[in-house]
Amino acid sequence: MTDKRILIIDDEADVREIAKVSLEITKHWQVTTAASGDEGLALASSCHPDAILLDVVMPQVDGLATLIKLRENMATCHIPVILLTATIRLATQPAYAAAGAKAILVKPFDPGLLGSQIETALGW
Repeated sequence: MTDKRILIIDDEADVREIAKVSLEITKHWQVTTAASGDEGLALASSCHPDAILLDVVMPQVDGLATLIKLRENMATCHIPVILLTATIRLATQPAYAAAGAKAILVKPFDPGLLGSQIETALGW
């Protein structure tokens, strides 16, 4: 199994840390984290992740705006994005699929299953 590189973009430090540790332990993936949409956009361009976990509700630049910017950038437009949201109502909005989200995972997620959910969503 090849090492995957995952970028987690979430404004909540606890969520970033739990997801990071769970993916490192369960899947041995390399995980980078960002605390904001802007930071995530910069990291996505420089660290070339195999996938991005993106929080939907964030201050300043929210998940949808971040997703659209990722899709507009030639360096990041090919990276699959999975949205994380605590709000089911937001998860049903067609704008996310139209913007190119590959899947939506609901928070709180099960850290033991997160890696497998990502693999299933992306067909890895």
